[in-house]
Amino acid sequence: MSQASSAIFSSLREKRIFPPPAEFSARAHIKSREQYEQMYRESMDDPDTFWGRAAGELHWFKKWDRVLDWKPPYAQWFVGGKLNVAYNCLDAQIERGHGEKTAIVWEGEPEAGGAGTGGEIRRITYRQLHDEVCRFANGLRALGVKKGDRVTIYMPMVPEAAVAILACARLGAPHSVIFGGFSSQAIADRVEDAKSSIIITADGGHRRGQVVPLKQNVDAALEKTDLVQRVVVLRRAGDAAPASELVEGRDIWWHDVVAGQSADCPAEPMDAEDVLFILYTSGSTGKPKGILHTTGGYLTFVRQTTKYVFDLHERDLYWCTADVGWITGHSYVLYGPLSNGATTLMYEGAPNFPDFSRFWSIIDRHQVSIFYTAPTAIRAFMRAGRQFIDGHKLDSLRLLGTVGEPINPEAWMWYRERIGHDRCPIVDTWWQTETGGIMITPLPGVTPTKPGTATLPFFGIDAAIVDRDGKELAANQGGLLVIRKPWPAMLRGIFNDPDRYVKQYWSDVPGFYFTGDGARRDELGYFWIMGRVDDVINVSGHRLGTMEIESALVAHEAVAEAACVGIPHEMKGQGIAAFVTLDAGRIPNDALKKELTAWVGTQIGSLAKPDQIRFTEQLPKTRSGKIMRRLLKEIAAGGEVKGDVTTLEDYSVLAKLKEQEEV
Repeated sequence: MSQASSAIFSSLREKRIFPPPAEFSARAHIKSREQYEQMYRESMDDPDTFWGRAAGELHWFKKWDRVLDWKPPYAQWFVGGKLNVAYNCLDAQIERGHGEKTAIVWEGEPEAGGAGTGGEIRRITYRQLHDEVCRFANGLRALGVKKGDRVTIYMPMVPEAAVAILACARLGAPHSVIFGGFSSQAIADRVEDAKSSIIITADGGHRRGQVVPLKQNVDAALEKTDLVQRVVVLRRAGDAAPASELVEGRDIWWHDVVAGQSADCPAEPMDAEDVLFILYTSGSTGKPKGILHTTGGYLTFVRQTTKYVFDLHERDLYWCTADVGWITGHSYVLYGPLSNGATTLMYEGAPNFPDFSRFWSIIDRHQVSIFYTAPTAIRAFMRAGRQFIDGHKLDSLRLLGTVGEPINPEAWMWYRERIGHDRCPIVDTWWQTETGGIMITPLPGVTPTKPGTATLPFFGIDAAIVDRDGKELAANQGGLLVIRKPWPAMLRGIFNDPDRYVKQYWSDVPGFYFTGDGARRDELGYFWIMGRVDDVINVSGHRLGTMEIESALVAHEAVAEAACVGIPHEMKGQGIAAFVTLDAGRIPNDALKKELTAWVGTQIGSLAKPDQIRFTEQLPKTRSGKIMRRLLKEIAAGGEVKGDVTTLEDYSVLAKLKEQEEV
């Protein structure tokens, strides 16, 4: 870097604006802001041409008649077209000459030779994956599974989970994947709603040095429902698995299902609007929602977002750390990478087993070039300390990404400096289970980044900040984040509940898809996500995003993590309660409480000073790492915890929070 360039970079760094590295831009799919703007304009002005060209990169058994039929709030994409997602992820890649290329690199959690040595490793080529998928699909067909049947999958993070998902797609049987940490009641609820008669599971899965009793959980769930007729069980944990007998006539081993089956299974031609999968998300009250995603539009969108957002190339080893039980695992562990012919990495276990160096040793061991993880994990790594990073080169990395919730600026900077060594662009992505794919994001090589903002909309995404009447707001005014035009991967409804679909997503701001998030757009046009509207606190008539206050707290040297919620306040209407986790070695006391309160005042203003600060060793999180602020709000207000808690990672955290006295 020249002296002049270094001075410019230092000046921008002080302002926390980071232009794309020139050497990255030179090799990127999209090389300039002008190219992005031209493509974005076309996607908005002529979406039929833009998305028709994108869909044309896929294999179709029959080409569509029309790109889009839009009758708000219902969209149909690639009307009349027929394709198969598994064919596009497997057969089409083999036809392109990728048969011997590695499709999946997998590492198991248990380390055979002690800390740092790595676990069991499998490398599966596209041809091998194709054959395994076909054998399992033929086995499912022999068990009676046919096109349109819903298949429940409750698996650990092993290659067979990918095989099961792709086999369902090959048969045209919508899959309903349930994260392997969910309880038996959560399984029963989802089976009942999906009307599923078959479950695919394993005897157990490895997580933080323990064996998760997957088969036992299924057995308990099936005491609550009589819908399931067959249970396919993968032998994963073996002798270490908790005892669970096979039920005669119902349960069958995976290896018996595939025994003698052919590696040839013709892919079912699916209408573009046929359901590909149902994925359940939890609401604050009531039963979980079965989000419907269909075939043609979904695959077109996730293929394009994977290619451009991660600047995915032939040489890359791509690692998204999400579990396949979440939408991120569906879109950016399996369907997006495989439809691009990429190599995707899957890891079975926890990021801190046997210690917090596990992710970094995996990156060095396998030479990962693209790394996509959650802000919650990044903050946990920050808290753990540099000793777990030191000694790891991480020089194979060329791109970093975040997903799941807004990332506070201090964590963003730490991620860039410690993991990316100040040379890797960061794509801070905003999207939802309902959107199917990434909606707002920087494009690496193109978009100057600022810590804490998801920056600009992806192609075809007409995002806006509006008031309740749908009027667009001026720069830096907080409002409601909406999407004003349809996009290919948008949810097509809620399974068995069309009224809930209309009411929940299309009624708050009539005519627009309301994301449920509050946000603002700055003078550059960049989007800053404030969090769920329920998480925006109205203090004396001023709207404050919980993310802004939490970022201020985490910027203090003593704080590892923070979560803020609104509480009733006699004078202000709403006050602010902050739950704070301290760095190792820090002792909670009154003096620190006063110091943090004053600190927030200097960072944001006196209006944002917390009315309560509660120190806690842990925050209640979902199994995907999101902080459950709804529970904190109920605890702070002194009420009982209500609503759905099936996604809670550790139930003991609630008990500890209730027992703690305010410091």
